[in-house]
Amino acid sequence: MVPPLANRFNVGDEIGIMEVGRVREIWRYPVKSMGGERLACSHVGSYGLWGDRGWGIRDDATGVIHNAKRHPILMQCSAVYRAAPRADHIPHVDITLPDGAMISSDSPAVSQRLSELMGRRVVLRPLQPAADTAYYRRREPGSALLGRLAQYRPVRRLLQWAVFRGRIAKELREAFGREPGEPLPDLADVPGTVFEFYTPPGTYFDLFPIHVLTTSTLQLMSRLNPAANWDVRRFRPNVLVDTESTTAAVENDWVGRAIRIGGFVVKGELPTIRCAMPMHAQADLPRDPSVLRTIVREASQCLGLYASVIEPGRVGIGDPVELSADARSDRSAGSRKT
Repeated sequence: MVPPLANRFNVGDEIGIMEVGRVREIWRYPVKSMGGERLACSHVGSYGLWGDRGWGIRDDATGVIHNAKRHPILMQCSAVYRAAPRADHIPHVDITLPDGAMISSDSPAVSQRLSELMGRRVVLRPLQPAADTAYYRRREPGSALLGRLAQYRPVRRLLQWAVFRGRIAKELREAFGREPGEPLPDLADVPGTVFEFYTPPGTYFDLFPIHVLTTSTLQLMSRLNPAANWDVRRFRPNVLVDTESTTAAVENDWVGRAIRIGGFVVKGELPTIRCAMPMHAQADLPRDPSVLRTIVREASQCLGLYASVIEPGRVGIGDPVELSADARSDRSAGSRKT
């Protein structure tokens, strides 16, 4: 019987582990799609870093949870917590708007200011419990049935085929920033929950609670497109792993494997499919479509690694990042978590 993924780090002689790098940066994003906070350390629970995407912007009339794919102006905002979040508590945040003005999440005017910024009526909302599935569910007819059917990969493949040939294809091409002639991403491996919910219930994540990126991947992309600024902030990882001098997208090989990052363990789920967000302007980074063009052309549309948490813990700058050495058996155990 294969031991659980989290326990494999206790059986090094049987399966083996190897250090692949050190934690270089830790990032938390208090408000979905806004600029985040760089941390020295953080607690990590089953839903990721405490406080990560603790707030989101929602259209209460339609149920849509908005993001910067279609509203890139959000990336020119930033947010910080007033107090340290806990697993069971999301504190209020202070938001800095593109014009430098600041407004707080407990201000009566905050939703109005964000509505004016985005050009539509929205409300700033904290996370709701995972049990409140109605809050996160898509309002389109049949979304619940689609979600159940989409748990099966062949059905997801069929749904993707239908969507890519329907009217929604234009919206997807806009959200993913794909130019005419560029392929849309393969969505057959994404969790079926995306067909039923705007975000996985209990979270404001797109797919998974942890996003890992390596310095070697950034170095590789910089070599392929040296004119672009491959600043880590464009890609919004939770953990940037320093892999020293290696120049390759090494995290692509971590899919299906257990990875200990400091004091917590994740399972690599799938490469991070890139939407339009990395090319949009944020803070002092200008808009640069060449970033996305290079990812689509040279990196099969992906950059980084999505992961699920299988053993909560704590992480700090400089912590070792260790990889389970048996990829084949890792892929045979554990369920995909969203």
